Amino acid sequence: MKILYGVQGTGNGHITRARAMAVEMQAAGLEVDFVFSGRAPEDYFDMSVFGNYRTFEGLSFVARNGQLDLVATYRKANFIRLYKDIRALNTHGYDLVITDFEPIVAWAAKRQGVPCIGFGHQYAFKYDIPRYKKNVIAQWIMSSFAPAATQLGAHWHHFGHPILPPLIHGQTLVNSANANQVLVYLPFENSEAVLEWLEGVPAYQFRLHCKDIDPGVYGNVEVFAFSRDVFQRNLSECESVLCNAGFELNSEALQLGRRILAKPLKGQIEQHSNAIALDLLGLAKTCDVLNSATIQDWLETSRVVQISYPNVAKAVVAWLQSNDDSNVMDLCESLWEQTPNVRGINFQYDKDASLWDVNKVTACH
Repeated sequence: MKILYGVQGTGNGHITRARAMAVEMQAAGLEVDFVFSGRAPEDYFDMSVFGNYRTFEGLSFVARNGQLDLVATYRKANFIRLYKDIRALNTHGYDLVITDFEPIVAWAAKRQGVPCIGFGHQYAFKYDIPRYKKNVIAQWIMSSFAPAATQLGAHWHHFGHPILPPLIHGQTLVNSANANQVLVYLPFENSEAVLEWLEGVPAYQFRLHCKDIDPGVYGNVEVFAFSRDVFQRNLSECESVLCNAGFELNSEALQLGRRILAKPLKGQIEQHSNAIALDLLGLAKTCDVLNSATIQDWLETSRVVQISYPNVAKAVVAWLQSNDDSNVMDLCESLWEQTPNVRGINFQYDKDASLWDVNKVTACH
């Protein structure tokens, strides 16, 4: 089977998910060509697992000081280049196209009549799940950004729909969490402001990953440049994680059993929706405004939650090889059966049952 796999390069969550898929696809003997868009080619790092991948400009958003800047996003978007890339990308010769919310391969496949599967967190929002509903235009953009005939959504809970558990990279980490250590990843915030907030909580040691402060030790804060290996090491050694409300890092933190404080990027409806889901399920603490007092209170009062999600990547690759896109519900049911209930949250998915009831899911909160 020959596959063209498009990955949205904005942020690192989509790439992390694609890494897990790349490992399983290689083990299964699949021939895969990867395409990435959404950031400058020189800004990708630790990409050896993807072989001779290609990059396109694509579309990305601009954020400043923790808020989505729609005007700057529109000005940055090169729609003529996007259109030309969609027309130029040849998807013929592939048995299947997969898009992890990457628009160029999705629209190229749609134009050329090649089967396309949408795989990723954003595709869970085709269903009636907890979401931020105040921005109808943004919801329409998310639903139309990277279209796919078959859609495999992923979320922390299925909410009574055929949604997969999170796909988490299967690499082995030594889980040696230190209660005094906190991993901080807030790429859309003002890094200087983040550093000031952290310095205001002197009883804890923070490991801050950012690109606009020189690496080094600043009081109780150690700053790191972006590196997948270093980030994973810090994640394995920190009991608490302070981050935006993106999907992948929060999923990894839940898998390891971490105390989480998540701040959604203002104006980004996916992250606002994620915050709603985290609150509803009781998996993390969320906030709209960050400061030293909020961080201190979170560290002193919030609990650690751990969820043992199964190997979704391996199951999806086997499902792809079966060439039967009609059994998505069976795939979901099998994966959720492997997810143990935790802290009163019932993860079991019954494809024949009525839709989700929040009172049944979180009865023991």
